[in-house]
Amino acid sequence: MIFEMGAKLEGDNFDTSKNDKKFKKSTNEIIPKNQHQLVFTFEKRKGKPVTLVGRFYIDEKEKKEVLKLLKKRLACGGSIKEEWIEIQGDVKDKIKTILEEKDWKFKR
Repeated sequence: MIFEMGAKLEGDNFDTSKNDKKFKKSTNEIIPKNQHQLVFTFEKRKGKPVTLVGRFYIDEKEKKEVLKLLKKRLACGGSIKEEWIEIQGDVKDKIKTILEEKDWKFKR
């Protein structure tokens, strides 16, 4: 009687990598700001509102400049997480007007 249950252990290659679908590796392609389709998401973290603006496909330096502009104009805190910019508070409308002045495009 031959049982074929379990893992095959023949050969020298064992794929132990974990494919995590939740965290995709970001593609470092740079898109001009007038071709972006930015979207908003809203979250509450520990009872505090956080507005996420995103999928910025630009250089890290340019992301920091956009974050600095938003923090200065809105007088609030914020940070950069991968392609997203996080701003403290529920300020979606204000962010949209500020970025549209700078020729950013939003998804409708």
